[in-house]
Amino acid sequence: MTSLIQDIKELAHAQRDEVIGWRRWLHRHPELSQQEFGTMEFVAERLREMGLNPRTGIGRTGVMAMIEGAEEPESYCVALRADYDALPLTECTGLEFASENTGVMHACGHDMHTSSLLGAAKILCALRHKMRGSIMLIFEPSEEMYPGGARMMMDDGLFHDRMPDEIYSFHCLPEMDFGRVGMKKGKYMASTDELYWTVKGKGGHGATPHMSVDPILVASHIVIALQQIVSRNAPPMMPTVLSFGKMIGSGRTNIIPDEVKMEGIIRTFDEKWRLEAHDKIRKISTGVAEAMGAECDLFIDYGYPYVVNDDQCTQQVHDNACRFLGEENVEWLDLRMTAEDFAFFAQKIPACYFRIGIHEPGTPFANLHRPNLMVDERSIELANGLVAYNAIMALTNRIKK
Repeated sequence: MTSLIQDIKELAHAQRDEVIGWRRWLHRHPELSQQEFGTMEFVAERLREMGLNPRTGIGRTGVMAMIEGAEEPESYCVALRADYDALPLTECTGLEFASENTGVMHACGHDMHTSSLLGAAKILCALRHKMRGSIMLIFEPSEEMYPGGARMMMDDGLFHDRMPDEIYSFHCLPEMDFGRVGMKKGKYMASTDELYWTVKGKGGHGATPHMSVDPILVASHIVIALQQIVSRNAPPMMPTVLSFGKMIGSGRTNIIPDEVKMEGIIRTFDEKWRLEAHDKIRKISTGVAEAMGAECDLFIDYGYPYVVNDDQCTQQVHDNACRFLGEENVEWLDLRMTAEDFAFFAQKIPACYFRIGIHEPGTPFANLHRPNLMVDERSIELANGLVAYNAIMALTNRIKK
């Protein structure tokens, strides 16, 4: 397969500037979840230029296209997925192609994912005469917002005509240097549920707290009490995170408010424990509030399941990456408590979700979801080449079911 690797690397290098240009256009024109109409049309037009016939509007703003190989296109199908929604952040990178949409930024690297998959698609189109089977390209909207673009697209008939036999996706990793990739077999990323509390008390003057039921105090006790979910209720070997990100009591220096609203998340790796944790959170929250003379309403928004990577698919990505990049640039990763709606795909299809480093060595580090996130654009050429190579090899070495 040395000749194939060389062909792919030459194609990836030849189209490097064009694909980086696509990434910069996407970065300059970010769109929030479920609003990605311009992004959808941009992606669809690039696919049409490759001679493909994309379906648009799947799950409102998603795109899908098929690349059929020269041999047995109906025999086996490998899906490749990228996400393309942005985040509500104001960019502060200083890039000449910084966001032109005030308060919206590609701060999670989705512009890099989408341009890389478009680049891989162009390579695959050029090499379709060497392909056996077919490739499904999935450009997913709304990964950052419940219920998630993956579920929305599937509910809207994404797989109505063809169910892929395998599916692959990657995410950029800022803490990993350019040139390196990583993956993990089995459970990889956590489930995620959003928690919304409303603690109702009785407002009043700050100087006469005995005449009130202070919801700020009650909410604070709930926060403290719920720390036992992780420290004393979660099985010691089960990774679990319970975090609070928002607490609002609309009083002022001398006004005790009538209610407090809180928001948070819980993440873990076991469905049975996940439901048990929900029950404990609800009982502790309402119990603490009742004991202090208040009320507590809790809404749990049941979110994405945890991501499970298929052992064979993941080993295949590992081996292909070693051949494409060299063994010294490939590593096995640990569990992550971040979440991904790619989990919905992985529940139905053997899958691998892997990582590609985007950090330029020697430069300051900025994490995902930060307004100063930077991407070493050399990683785009690497990504579209590796994704294309892995797809062709997955077809060539079809996993027998």
